[in-house]
Amino acid sequence: MTKLDTNNITVLSSTLEYPEGPIHCSDGSIMLVEIKGEKLSVVAPEGGDSKTIAMLPGGPNGAAIGPDGCVYVCNDGGFEWMSIPNINPNPILVGGNQPNNYSGGSLQKIDPKTGDVTTLFTECSSREFPVGTAAPDWNPAFKLCGPDDLVFDEVGGIWFSDFGKTRERERDITGVYYVSPDRSSIKQMIYPLNSPNGIALSPDGSKLYVALTYERKIVYYDLSAPGVIRPNTVSGPDAGSMDGSYLLTAKLEGQAILDSMALDEQGNIYVATMLPNGSNPMTNGGISVISPQGDVEFIPITLPDHVFSPLPSNICFGGPDMKTAYVTCGGAGYLLKMPAKIPGLKLNFNGSNFALPS
Repeated sequence: MTKLDTNNITVLSSTLEYPEGPIHCSDGSIMLVEIKGEKLSVVAPEGGDSKTIAMLPGGPNGAAIGPDGCVYVCNDGGFEWMSIPNINPNPILVGGNQPNNYSGGSLQKIDPKTGDVTTLFTECSSREFPVGTAAPDWNPAFKLCGPDDLVFDEVGGIWFSDFGKTRERERDITGVYYVSPDRSSIKQMIYPLNSPNGIALSPDGSKLYVALTYERKIVYYDLSAPGVIRPNTVSGPDAGSMDGSYLLTAKLEGQAILDSMALDEQGNIYVATMLPNGSNPMTNGGISVISPQGDVEFIPITLPDHVFSPLPSNICFGGPDMKTAYVTCGGAGYLLKMPAKIPGLKLNFNGSNFALPS
């Protein structure tokens, strides 16, 4: 059996508006964002349509539970949406260029019990450049463009990626940020990057993994302490790049591009993988599983009865033994669950006490 049992997929919901950022809750429900729906919502343990927790204008993307029990969300500012006719009842939704009503990206906090929304950061002045070296502040402050995915470290600090926005003839060059545990400061830690997307920490917290969507590779950074990247001093053929990164792998299925990620307790990385046949949304994507040594297994996702399910966008683990994987298929609007062979990694602060309102 592969690391995910795709022969036993359950469709929990098929009516979501580009789901992302799944979080397994204590009652078995799945909290997630709907990017096109511009909201934080929840799907009951038995499945069905989602219930709205909070409206988040723009483009809510990655989501994670913080030490205070609140949900922290990367808001990418939204997209122009393309709707492509499909052989299924649902059209395929594809996010495109920066929308006309775009007002910037942000990091937000939501109380899931009240729905109250607080915007924490929309810009950043403090920075390191090159990695591990203090540099003069950005002046003016660098605006957040398209915050995408986030992960909490053991002390409550937040690492998050900024995917950037695309316009007709240009695209943002962005990076990775760190927010202090007390939320008083934000610093741009890695710059420049092209299309940083999924982000995660190794089980021991010593490595920061980043998926570069359009470069089709997973890179990592060595951490010497929470929020501190160890400068890259390796020379020779194993040297990292000028941004401090080391290549984990670029050996991906076909022409596939990468989205968000999760880890299992053994340190394997599970990356939502789209478009293995190139820019053809009428093909099933899957999950790429990458070992800590860089070995790759691609697991295609085909729904029961061969129903079409393109554009996997994220994955999380849950259940009493952490051996259930939950996958969002953004473009098709699905939330899926399936057995996992290896227990998922228990994230810092992710034991949410949220329960679906009766």
